[in-house]
Amino acid sequence: MQSLADAVLPLIRSRSDLHRWSAANAHGARMHEAVDLLEAAMDTADPATVWTVTTKAIASATTVIMRADDSSGLMGDAIRRLLLLHPRAAERARPPAARLVDWMIRFQFDDECDFFTIDPVAYAGALGESGMARYRARLDEIAAGLGPHPHLRQIYASPHARAWYSLQHNAQRLAVLDRDADAVIRTHARDQQVAAWLEDTAQALEEIGEVDLAIEWARRAVDLEGGGYQSLRAAETWCRLLGEHRPDDVLAARTHVFERWPSSSSAARLHRAAGAQWPRHRDEVMARLAASPRDAVEFVLGTLHDVRLAWEIAMASGLQDADTWTRLVKEYEKVDKLAVLPVLGDLVRADLEVAGAGHYRTAARRLVRMRRIAAGSDREEEEVDAFVAELREANRRRPRLQSEFDRAGLP
Repeated sequence: MQSLADAVLPLIRSRSDLHRWSAANAHGARMHEAVDLLEAAMDTADPATVWTVTTKAIASATTVIMRADDSSGLMGDAIRRLLLLHPRAAERARPPAARLVDWMIRFQFDDECDFFTIDPVAYAGALGESGMARYRARLDEIAAGLGPHPHLRQIYASPHARAWYSLQHNAQRLAVLDRDADAVIRTHARDQQVAAWLEDTAQALEEIGEVDLAIEWARRAVDLEGGGYQSLRAAETWCRLLGEHRPDDVLAARTHVFERWPSSSSAARLHRAAGAQWPRHRDEVMARLAASPRDAVEFVLGTLHDVRLAWEIAMASGLQDADTWTRLVKEYEKVDKLAVLPVLGDLVRADLEVAGAGHYRTAARRLVRMRRIAAGSDREEEEVDAFVAELREANRRRPRLQSEFDRAGLP
């Protein structure tokens, strides 16, 4: 054991100041090296050794991260890898169930670091039936000692919030372990008023093989009034489930999602689902997208790949989004390069409405591009140079702008 521990644990532990972002990142990289070593040892080293070293590595890693700037997430990702490895190592090592249960309880309810969760389902193989019964009994003891259960929307205000959240997480995962659809719905959907909870319900039902129920609850999440972004996210779970189990229903689902949230992205997904049936949906989709010129142009340009139509829509609708115009100009320049000059001029003016070196550099790059496009066409070239001169004069009190123009080689 000592050789594996000597190789792994020094990469996890640290006495250095890790409040600096760069130092934390460097240490996070070393932690990943340690996890690599443990993963490689799974098939070669003594299972008891791997489990013991992994357990120590988790304890050290959670201690270290509490005094580190892990804003990049490297250390947290390494700890999540350790927590995925731990039950696998336990199943091979088969430590005494009482010892493993004690560790699981301590990690969830007593450890200072409460950023991470463990999945009791993953430990079922290592615990066996008697060990899992012991684990459930410990959870019941903890719940009994906390007093009345707070309302589910008031748990955060409870002095035992962490314990209640951990118990709630365990109730959900144990329902999955039991493959009890009613318990899954009760523990995941809760009051059925939050779209994310309904989506969680669908995913848990899928996990236990209850596909029809999973599709039903995903649809509920989509249609929940006031679900907002959570409902839109749940729509992807709903459509994925349909794609895997009821492919004939995907087009209707994508149509429903687009009608609720018309956008370039939902239109693109509808277009992909429609396939050869797209012409039947085209007019309705374009009519709905007309209310948002940006989405209409993005869809026609990025999905239909019709540059001319995208240009026509942008010009007719008075598109105001600079990023979309920038992408459209890049493509339409291949069709009619001189036609993009007025648009580029408008983008330059918009750039200069806000002071700052970054805006000046962007404007200068656009002007250089305008001169390149106009090269060889005397009138346009003269007009572009006159435009540059006009901008220099209008912004003569902006020395940084003048220097950026000079650096770009503008007249």
